Amino acid sequence: MSDLTLEQLDGDGALQESIADLYGDTRAELLRKAVIGGTTLLAALASPPALASEMSKANDVRIFQYALNFEYLQASFYTETERAGTVARMEEAKAVWARTLGAHERAHVKIIKNVLGDAATKSPFFDFQGNTESESRFTRTAVAMEDLTTALLTGVTPSLRSQGLVAAAFSLLTVEARHAAWARHLAGIVPVAGPFDRSKPVSEVDRIVASTRFARTLVPKMTARMKPKFVG
Repeated sequence: MSDLTLEQLDGDGALQESIADLYGDTRAELLRKAVIGGTTLLAALASPPALASEMSKANDVRIFQYALNFEYLQASFYTETERAGTVARMEEAKAVWARTLGAHERAHVKIIKNVLGDAATKSPFFDFQGNTESESRFTRTAVAMEDLTTALLTGVTPSLRSQGLVAAAFSLLTVEARHAAWARHLAGIVPVAGPFDRSKPVSEVDRIVASTRFARTLVPKMTARMKPKFVG
């Protein structure tokens, strides 16, 4: 993994699009050849983007803090699966998928943390209860996780007040939606279940995450007054 570049792992350009939305096209182009996990990529992402100055409204901060916790959850899940050797035992196409999504989620964590700055929360402790050690359990969990993240972002993005942050959130949403479709395809599930995606109320997302018992401390929780209005 350490010698793979962003361009190699980001075959469809989804992650580079997210970086371009948050940091600008010039920086995204410069990072195209950067090594994943290398100092060039991490140093470039560590530079605070212009959007950080827009995050003055407390509601936006809380939403991005909540999104960060989900990115922590996903990044930790994929990273632990790689470290457990489960990815190395997969067939090539599936291994590429798992490594690509893991790299994306780790980059998402880095990006959101830098958008939040001092308001970024620390990662909770996760216990995936063996789901990272079995290919079949990992795959089922990955599908559910990507679907849930897409539903969450679909629901909370319209409640953001900063237009710049709305654009940033939508760029993350489109990448997560591609992740979900890719995961479903490899799992033998119809990639697109229907003509419209349905968002999930944050209360339901909280309940689902709590039921997995993966996160020992998942904070901050969304409050009732932060819940957006949902369509359909």
